[in-house]
Amino acid sequence: MSERVRFTPGPDGESASGRVVDLRDRGLDRDRVAAAVRRESPTGDGEAEEPPGPVVDCPRPRPVHDHVGLLGPSMCVRVRTALAAAARSRGGETPQDEALADVREELAELTVPEPPDLDAPRERLAGTDDAVDRIRERVAALRGRIQAGREAGRDVNDLEAELAEATRELSERETERAAAREAVERAERLARESRDARERRRRLEDRKANLERRARAHLVERIREEYERALAAVPGGPDDTEDEDPFAVRGVTAALAVGRVAAFRAPVVVACDRFESGAAAVEWLDATVIRV
Repeated sequence: MSERVRFTPGPDGESASGRVVDLRDRGLDRDRVAAAVRRESPTGDGEAEEPPGPVVDCPRPRPVHDHVGLLGPSMCVRVRTALAAAARSRGGETPQDEALADVREELAELTVPEPPDLDAPRERLAGTDDAVDRIRERVAALRGRIQAGREAGRDVNDLEAELAEATRELSERETERAAAREAVERAERLARESRDARERRRRLEDRKANLERRARAHLVERIREEYERALAAVPGGPDDTEDEDPFAVRGVTAALAVGRVAAFRAPVVVACDRFESGAAAVEWLDATVIRV
């Protein structure tokens, strides 16, 4: 049974209420009215409007409203997706629901860290490697000169001081290299973690998509016969749909058939001329109707 709806067009307009609200003489944009049913900004940005747009006082719509909550010419509807939502609106469940809920929860909790910059720490490590190699060669050369000087009986005090300075510098560079190597290892570990998390997210998303396809197929199969009967009886629809793939039917004809088998909680915005009256639209959709 459809609920009554109260409509307020704006601060300067006249409100209306009932199971059929006819706004065809108000000059209102159908998308703005449909957005008001969904309690969204018609621009989709969620920002408050100036001046305020129309307000529809009604229950919050079910997800099926996203597919057939606005019925008008030149509309496009993905029949299987809309039918699955229609089945859900009637409490339809599938064998995949529990697994699907688990996968969605895992995806919501999964954190994928940004991959770190590997080039900078690797370049730093390469630079410290070169510096250590150069200073080691210098230390080795100084030790050789000191040994030769001692054997020749020469004064090597200056060389020994130079060796001590080179040894100290070598120790500092080796410390820097150890830190640079740790930084590289840390960056590589973070890169692996990021890569593993991305791979896990990809696998979960693939599993989610697979489960959603199977769940949708299950829901569609449950409601298919009712949809086909509705399609054959759509007001103003094709004269003969018997030989046509029911899922190939497009536009408002398919949307009206989906709407016929859905369970609406909020009003449907009807912007097509398929019904002789608002009461006929209410009867067909078993929903409150706003005509624009």
